[in-house]
Amino acid sequence: MTRAAFFVLTALADRPRHGYGILQEVAELSDGEVQLRVGTLYGVLDRLTADRLIVLDREEVQQGRLRRYYRLTDDGVAALDAEAERMAAGAGAAKRRIAEGRRAGARPAAPAGLEPPTAPGLAGGYA
Repeated sequence: MTRAAFFVLTALADRPRHGYGILQEVAELSDGEVQLRVGTLYGVLDRLTADRLIVLDREEVQQGRLRRYYRLTDDGVAALDAEAERMAAGAGAAKRRIAEGRRAGARPAAPAGLEPPTAPGLAGGYA
């Protein structure tokens, strides 16, 4: 599941929302890290609808403009719950591994070719 899809489903978890409401809710839920463009949002909504994770709840005309409200389906709730569990398990594993590394005094390995110098080279520099 993409990050955008995750946040759209999360935005719809408590109640149906229209497109602009979803955009605002996603920005708030992600602390501004996910800023969906309108075209991206409707692509995500189309995909989630095709996957039967959301459905059109209702349409309303407000100030001469049509607003479509979307809501989660039972499958959408299950998919969001499963993804949240998967993410929480991954975050837990990362936290445990970081704590283990700190207790052991381990440092992350340097990328290949960037190992710290170990012996002086020809001109007194390190090879």
